Amino acid sequence: MTSFDTSPQLNVWRALLALAVVFVMLATTGWTALRNQREATPLQASLESWAHGRLHGYPLPDPDTAPAQLTRFFASLTSQERVRLAQRYPLAVGNMNGAPVKLRYQANRLALLQARAVERTRMHDTRLTPSGQQEAGRRMHRFESLTAPERHILAFDPEGSGRVAEVFGDLGTAERISLVVPGVDTNLLTFQRTSRGYSAPVGMAKALYQAEREASPATRTAVIAWADYTAPAGLGIDSATAMRAETGAVRLNALVRALPGSSPVSLFCHSYGSVVCGVAAHTLPDRVADIAVAGSPGMRVANASHLRTTAHVWAMRDADDWIQDVPYMEVGGLGHGADPVSSAFGARVLSARGADGHAGYFEPGTESLLNFAEIGIGAYRSVYCAHEDEACRAGLSGTATAGRA
Repeated sequence: MTSFDTSPQLNVWRALLALAVVFVMLATTGWTALRNQREATPLQASLESWAHGRLHGYPLPDPDTAPAQLTRFFASLTSQERVRLAQRYPLAVGNMNGAPVKLRYQANRLALLQARAVERTRMHDTRLTPSGQQEAGRRMHRFESLTAPERHILAFDPEGSGRVAEVFGDLGTAERISLVVPGVDTNLLTFQRTSRGYSAPVGMAKALYQAEREASPATRTAVIAWADYTAPAGLGIDSATAMRAETGAVRLNALVRALPGSSPVSLFCHSYGSVVCGVAAHTLPDRVADIAVAGSPGMRVANASHLRTTAHVWAMRDADDWIQDVPYMEVGGLGHGADPVSSAFGARVLSARGADGHAGYFEPGTESLLNFAEIGIGAYRSVYCAHEDEACRAGLSGTATAGRA
């Protein structure tokens, strides 16, 4: 399958840049308005039901209320009352920033079981084409795998290509939290892969979690595989613009602000995911200590200082990554700006030795994954720089007790 993350269809990309004026004209004549028309989704229906719900005769709080207020609301309830709300409004509670993390896990398991039943019925729906029935079967099996007792699903939306986020480790006790933001062609069906597993969000997050634990066994960490935004599908106008990144950035900011505790958060943003992180950077809370990008087409700025963040900005790119041939520019809204690994950009440039192309940054045994792990545990003095001048470590001190000397 052609993918912006795996296949270098660069001539098409250049053509899209050349047609910038045309697309800008289309946007001003209603093209974007047509794209934004959507019917109500199951998640929206659940939120609407919540909005009209009551508990002991009192209305439930607005689900868009600040996470801290929702946290206080849930804390005021008994365990039975919390479970009752999760059972009644599983999609709403499962995606509600401010709801207790473990309650979200329970609610999303219920929502996944309901979605699995829907797809099982669709598998035998004669109104669907054979390919439609096959697609329903694939979705049913994916939903079933996500309901396994050992899986902790922090967000889930079955609509369209779907959105999902999964946690590895304990968010409640973590001293450091890492969040993996993947790129194009990320959806429910590509959330986890059997082949090329470390190119999918689950494999990326699992590998990072294991590498962090090996780098510092004494540091309590948690890693989130965050595919809870609608990523562009393949190479096209969506992947060449910031439209998907802008909506994703809102969701990313909302999640980070709702994470429990005050532990530092590190973002690891791959390919188009780095566009999401770049757009979100200036809105993120100060607890975000690091924004690390790999295989980036750009972060929508000309210089790291323009991200307006207090986080350390890191960048890496494998020597064989085709993304380096994408035009690092922005014209009429198309393209994503300057090259994050260029000296002029101002990021701390890391070694990606062993990554082997665009999709290999989270492969175990690579310097790219080792660097991510050291950043994730705060052992900044242990990272490998891309150049021998050690500039990527300048002015930093490690905060973890373990790591490379």
